[in-house]
Amino acid sequence: MESSQHTLKESISLSGIGLHSGYKVKLNIKPARANNGIRFKLIGRKQSMPALVDRVIDTSLATTIADKDMVFSTTEHILGALSGLGIDNATIELDAPEVPIMDGSAEEFVRRLQSANRKTQQSKRLFLKIIKEITYEEGDKKIRILPHNGLRLSCRIDFAHGLIQNQSYSIDISPKSFSTEIASARTFGFLDQVKQLQANGYALGGSLNNAVVVDENGVMNKEGLRFKDEFVRHKVLDLLGDLSLLGYPLLGHVIAERSGHSQHFGLMKELAAHPECWQIVELNKTNENGGMLERIVSSTKNAGIRLRPFWSRPVSSAATCPAAA
Repeated sequence: MESSQHTLKESISLSGIGLHSGYKVKLNIKPARANNGIRFKLIGRKQSMPALVDRVIDTSLATTIADKDMVFSTTEHILGALSGLGIDNATIELDAPEVPIMDGSAEEFVRRLQSANRKTQQSKRLFLKIIKEITYEEGDKKIRILPHNGLRLSCRIDFAHGLIQNQSYSIDISPKSFSTEIASARTFGFLDQVKQLQANGYALGGSLNNAVVVDENGVMNKEGLRFKDEFVRHKVLDLLGDLSLLGYPLLGHVIAERSGHSQHFGLMKELAAHPECWQIVELNKTNENGGMLERIVSSTKNAGIRLRPFWSRPVSSAATCPAAA
């Protein structure tokens, strides 16, 4: 864990296809001042919006955020790349309302971000430290977060298709582990579902170049899978990207079972609704042992505006925190 905030040393530019729109999209990622957080804006406009969970308006096919007349969809991969590499402050500029899908993973984002290098900033990072378990459930989908010294993500998926079936994966997130084990895992879909989405005007940019597509015979992509468990690893990428909308790096162990964007959103809203289950802390280096000491920030207000008390509790009786029982 790193105690200082980071941004980029220089700007980068990329372009690609929007997964659902099918349009070509240009994207710039620029350095930002300390405590700026991650913000989205349209190229040529002054206004920007913070990438925060209270801006989420849709989680049906991807995560979409909005503020006034600005809307940006499919945010999870670029946000996962920034979070996984420990980049706290950056401005993402787009010339369209959808982040390009690239090859279906975060690999190209990571490669370009690493080429720009990180810049250490003077301000301390503020962490959201879990001190009591929180659980959110929707039917057979469940996601919970427990206290942990660091950020650990555990995902389990269960599909009827024989190629996927039941897969589980756990990882302690660091820039190295993220870039080597998670970033290159691609989004996936089933051929019949892809055809149905396209018939309804979605996934218009989807192809074998930007997704793993599975039919009754197996993987349709000629190159096959990048990992035997690429499917569940991609779920970890989505989870990390969505969790970054909290506005703070997490100290906790998130366990997601059959979950997706909607359940990630539900858990984050429960976190906001249960401040007794977490603390905002900063980390300070100790002496020659190189360990870390925690210092609790006195109040959420003093920690900035990233976690807002006006977030409403989700309408769910299946979300629990032991302290609130």
